[in-house]
Amino acid sequence: MKKTALITGASRGIGRAAAMALACQDTAFDRIVLVARDSKHFEQTLAEVRGVSNSCEIIEIFADFDDPNVATEIFDQLDAQGIGLDTIINNAGFTKPATIVNTDLADFEKTMRVNLYSPFKMVQVALQRDHPLKSIINIASTAGISGRAGWLSYSTSKAAVINMSEVLRDELTPFGIKVICLSPGRCATDLRRTLAPDEDPNTIMQPSQVADVIKVMTSPVGDLLQTQNLVVRT
Repeated sequence: MKKTALITGASRGIGRAAAMALACQDTAFDRIVLVARDSKHFEQTLAEVRGVSNSCEIIEIFADFDDPNVATEIFDQLDAQGIGLDTIINNAGFTKPATIVNTDLADFEKTMRVNLYSPFKMVQVALQRDHPLKSIINIASTAGISGRAGWLSYSTSKAAVINMSEVLRDELTPFGIKVICLSPGRCATDLRRTLAPDEDPNTIMQPSQVADVIKVMTSPVGDLLQTQNLVVRT
């Protein structure tokens, strides 16, 4: 069976960088499934990832993680193609920063759906459908460790991802499934630009650096590293 990784939010930022890193010849993956909304960014990413991939098969799935049924629809497509997942990288994210007074409940709910509920469902459905999972990587944030003024919904969602990962680790370790939670600090992504529009992206960590950590954590070396919440920052 082909060793397969799935990456959500794969069109830009950390998701795109992770796809580029894992598609290279020196990783153990035979197939990578990239999941994102249909867009020109995703088209470009698919072309670039296929350009660096030699023997690694690249499959795309179009999905919107604001849709409560997204996980079921993704796994329906995987099962129809006979694809079993070894690794899930839950990276898709959303934010709309606002103070407590100005936070709209619909935006708060969307943030939780994209950042927390959908990753939860991705893992749950994979387990329910007996995918041969060996590792789960949840991308959280240092904003989930200490709250930031104006980032209420985002910080709350990422704190929940960190805690969810701890529960999953406790439940799934006996079954040989490794659960890894990465909390990047300031990283030059579009989401970061939304949170900190005046920041110079050239002065902070780049998505490729986080992708290098993901690559290590999916390698045999990563099997030697045990951590509850791995902070990634420069």
